[in-house]
Parts: sequence; structure tokens; C-alpha cells
Amino acid sequence: MPTIREALAEGSASLAAAEIESPGLDASLLLADVLNVSRSSLIAASSELLTEKHLVVFGNVMKRRLEGESVAYILGRKEFYGLEFMVNPSVLVPRPETETLVEIALKAGKSSPVIRMLDLCTGSGAVAIALKHTMPEWEVWATDMCTKALETAKTNAARLLPPDSIHFFPGDLYDALQPLFSTDNSSLFTVHCIVSNPPYIPAGEIASLSAEVRREPVIALDGGRDGLDIIRRIIVRAPEFLCPHGVLLLEADPRQMQNITALFEENGFNNIAIFPDLSGRERVITGRKKP
Repeated sequence: MPTIREALAEGSASLAAAEIESPGLDASLLLADVLNVSRSSLIAASSELLTEKHLVVFGNVMKRRLEGESVAYILGRKEFYGLEFMVNPSVLVPRPETETLVEIALKAGKSSPVIRMLDLCTGSGAVAIALKHTMPEWEVWATDMCTKALETAKTNAARLLPPDSIHFFPGDLYDALQPLFSTDNSSLFTVHCIVSNPPYIPAGEIASLSAEVRREPVIALDGGRDGLDIIRRIIVRAPEFLCPHGVLLLEADPRQMQNITALFEENGFNNIAIFPDLSGRERVITGRKKP
């Protein structure tokens, strides 16, 4: 039987040969999970022999990784904003660039003593839960049209937050909030902040994405012909649901920022600002509702 060090070296080499990014990290995460130890413990025990059972299981998960399945889906979890989220093929894997959306939302929200926050296209619930975990006094609502995604978000909220911390509603964007409208529909539910990491990949580009990303739910990726179908719908109706001077925050592709800026201006927003992610690429755009 090989040692842990030898198994890691072979696994890393296989992933590197398949041109998979961070082969050493991926191999160590997968083997640590197989052995049910931390990565630091794995390194400390690198001279120990693997059992035949562990070697078989490691071979199986390595095969899945080589076939393009993400480490997050294989493990069933992903860290985001210091929290561990359960993930599955019904939801996008939370990404580091989306932490920028959380950071900017926190800064925008701290300008008001009472915050009501709405997260559209919540998916795994990562953004909504990270906001509520950081600012427990905020009221947070979240919607998603995929019932399986919403169930995943509820599971994550139940694990990471006190009971009933977030109000989840199934449905298509703002239509999901229909239960909160007044009976005569004369007044709408309003919030101080709307955040969203919506589908924004142009439909024609999806086939060219990595095998790993193509395994994620298409409904959470496909933004239509120019990638802006869902973003347009969010911006157009946002003023109905925002309080005076309320803020809309969107994650998007850097190439889309100019068009999104125009959409903000056309729909009654000012103080428009664009923020870079950790890699320096324009990733989050915000606008404030005109009074």
C-alpha cells in the first residue's frame, strides 16, 4: 500500500496532467476527506500507509474529479465568507469573487440603523446567510425559483443561523414576494437593500465553459443572449421594492458594466459605483434609488 505522501503525489500528478487548476490542493482536500482528517493532519501523517479501503475510495473520488466534477460537489461543501455551506448540483458553488458582493452590501447597509435586505436568486443562500451571520439585527428575505436550491439554502440557514433567521420565498424574482403584498395590492413590500448574484453568462458562451462549471445548474448560469436578461428584470422592477434612497447591488461580468450602468440610469438610479473583486476585475455594481 502507498503512503499518504505517495498517494498525494500520484493524485496531484494525475490532476496536473489533466490540466486541472490547483492539482495539489484538490488532491489533498479529497484525500483528507476520505481519511476524515484535516489537511494539516494529513501532512503530519504523510508517512503513514493507506488502507486498501481508503485507497479504493480515494481512487473513486479522483476519477470524479478527473471527469470534471468540482471538489465542492464531491465533498458536498464549500467555504464562503468564513462559513461552510452545503452544496449540490442544484446550486452554484459559492465563489471568492461573490464575497465582494457581501462586503459592499455590508458597507451600504451600515449607513442605516434599520436594514431590510432582499437577496434575489439566493441559490445556496451564501450571500443572504453571510449577511445575516455578520449583522444579526438585519431582516433578510431571500427568493429563488428553483425549489431544490431553496431547500439547500434553508438547510444551510438552519445549520449556520438561529431558527427562522431568514425568510425564504419560492418564485421568480419579485413575484415570489406576492404573499407579502397587501390584500388590495395597494402597498408593496419594501426593503433598504436588494442584492443579487443572478445568472449573467451569455447563452452562447456556456458550451465553452470548463467541464466543472458546465456541471453547475444551467438555470443559474444562463443570462440570455447578452447575459443581461435577468439583470434587466431585476433593475426595472427594483424601484417598486426599494425604500427611498434604497440601494441595488448586483454581481456581473466585467464586460457588462457599461450596459448595466445605462440600465441603472434609465430606471431611476444615481450614485452608481463599480467595485473590483479580489483579483482586481470589476465585479459588483451598485446604484441608489433617486428620491
